[in-house]
Amino acid sequence: MDAGTVEVDRRELEEKVKQVYRAVALNPTGSYHFKMGRGLAEQLGYPPQLLDTIPAGALESFAGVGYFFDLADLIPGEKVLDLGSGSGTDVFYAAAMVGTTGRVVGLDMTEEQLDKAERLRNPGGYPHVTFTKGHIEGLPFADGSFDCVISNGVINLSPDKPSVFREAARVLRPGGRLAIADIVTAVPLTAKIVCNTDLWAACIGGAAQTDSYQETIAGAGFTIESSRANSYEFVSDRAQAATAKYGVSSHSFLARKGESDPVPG
Repeated sequence: MDAGTVEVDRRELEEKVKQVYRAVALNPTGSYHFKMGRGLAEQLGYPPQLLDTIPAGALESFAGVGYFFDLADLIPGEKVLDLGSGSGTDVFYAAAMVGTTGRVVGLDMTEEQLDKAERLRNPGGYPHVTFTKGHIEGLPFADGSFDCVISNGVINLSPDKPSVFREAARVLRPGGRLAIADIVTAVPLTAKIVCNTDLWAACIGGAAQTDSYQETIAGAGFTIESSRANSYEFVSDRAQAATAKYGVSSHSFLARKGESDPVPG
């Protein structure tokens, strides 16, 4: 079954996702299906010297699934949007790369994550960072506002992935980049798994099959330039069982918006 377009109870799913990531923000030492924290970031490939510059409070709630900043190749002065920014680890990381002449915006739908990120931003010396509440399927930004859109382990949580990628393309300038890490599967999931909102919130139920995921990216007007598997694993028995049966894994992707082609409607 294609988790990219499946009908799932969206209201229930949103509440389940908020419940999980509210806990991630408020109780980072809790027990989850996934690893968290600085140790995870280093395992995924984040350079320790750059992690030293990120607020420790953001890192303790880091729950990403891969590393993509080498693919993003951010440069000073660029404008970056993080879809599902959580407590801000990737936002603060990007801010260090684009410098104060650049701009980084983090978008999230969970108030507790946004509140935590904002508290960390204020004393951290990040005048070029802002956090905004919103949904990744309908971005509150003008066309062509950003040079690069990033996201880490979030798009799999959306029941409408085509809209996510169309919106990412819309807010990117011509030639802009999409650099993301996400959970995908080797074979399609069963309807029972896909329709289980608890498994969606655990970053499993919403994972699309890899080829379908890449086709959805391309269908939004992107050309995929790079794809690689990440060293990532879930920790709960239930999640590990799904990993073994369906080939659930993490991949990083770099895609580029066309220089002049219109974004599909």
